[in-house]
Amino acid sequence: MIFSEASKNKKSILLVDDEASILKLLEFVLQKDYHLVIKSNGFDALNWLDSGNIPDLIISDLEMPYFDGSDFLRAVKVSGYYREIPIIVLSGSSTLEEIESRIPYNINGLMSKPFNPTLLKEKIKALLN
Repeated sequence: MIFSEASKNKKSILLVDDEASILKLLEFVLQKDYHLVIKSNGFDALNWLDSGNIPDLIISDLEMPYFDGSDFLRAVKVSGYYREIPIIVLSGSSTLEEIESRIPYNINGLMSKPFNPTLLKEKIKALLN
């Protein structure tokens, strides 16, 4: 596959969510500006990272089957290799307190589902610049 010079310079984002509709929306909103890697659960995402891949940003859901978002984010944040990767959490949980109790380490952004695509793009741009 031949990449244009512009696509080589795109920042990469790892998207982790088990909801196909959310992944499609994220892909639609972000694919023009970023190289996207899409995983449907935390286990697959962690395996991808452990294969030597380091994205510029991670956007993850919290509630997923197999290896949920809080377990995945904990593994990322305690790792010496991945802990500096900015993370935005998307969650359908109702309260900020509930979300904060599940992820007791520093994340860079929190958005509830459904999310505002414009606000998400602004947050990503701020974290990557």
